[in-house]
Amino acid sequence: MGCGWFGLPLAIALIKKGYQVYGTTTSFAKIKTLQKEGIKPYVISCTENEIIGDISSFLESIDVLVVNIPPKLRGNSNENYEHKMRLLHQKIVDSSLQKLIFISSTSVYGDHIGDVTETTLPKPSTSSGKQLLAAEKIYKNDSYLKTTIVRFGGLVGENRNPVTVLSGKKDLANGHHPINLIHLDDCIRIISAILKNAWWNETFNGVYPKYCSKKDYYTREARKRGLPVPIYKTDARVAGKKIHSEVLLNVKGFKFLTTTFYTYTTK
Repeated sequence: MGCGWFGLPLAIALIKKGYQVYGTTTSFAKIKTLQKEGIKPYVISCTENEIIGDISSFLESIDVLVVNIPPKLRGNSNENYEHKMRLLHQKIVDSSLQKLIFISSTSVYGDHIGDVTETTLPKPSTSSGKQLLAAEKIYKNDSYLKTTIVRFGGLVGENRNPVTVLSGKKDLANGHHPINLIHLDDCIRIISAILKNAWWNETFNGVYPKYCSKKDYYTREARKRGLPVPIYKTDARVAGKKIHSEVLLNVKGFKFLTTTFYTYTTK
């Protein structure tokens, strides 16, 4: 569910691996794009009040559902994401679906200081983080479902890097904090590994396991792109959070491969 910046490349990659993929979009104009890639398209919109579209047929057609619908809480949007996910869960309960991958975020860890692993107690500080954690619990608490949660760090990839938003800004805080990012290609590889190896009823952090400071990374990324460098203020050296993909690396033996966005990683 959700064939956008992440969902569409994921669907294409899975098709190349031999999977039959059904994908949702909220736009009829995007149907041909999905069909061209070999995706069986459904136009489905989820709101906090209703689900519009043939969600029942979609759910009955699949063996595994990847829920890739992030909260829309920016700007003037104040939707109740938890309500939206409860509506979707009820539709799942009414179907025969038994396996689900929920795409979450490391924002559920909030302002934790220091090292973070999957055993760290989530304490979200933002509305988005709080609602994502609530949504995680909806699916994890359903004993009928085999649910795996993937908490991705900041997503980067072709034509997407946070530096484009930070460029030229001044008095930014916490420049000494470590970056916690992951490339689109590794995101796809993680989902593929879950499907291939049947890693169900698990929780994974998805963050590339090498770190440098925000100031160093975004300064270099801005210069590489010819953009104004973001300016970080000198502030108290309070440690930030460093998120570890402990289960993927040390339990499952997963290897992150995408290093192109870490050209300047020092440690």
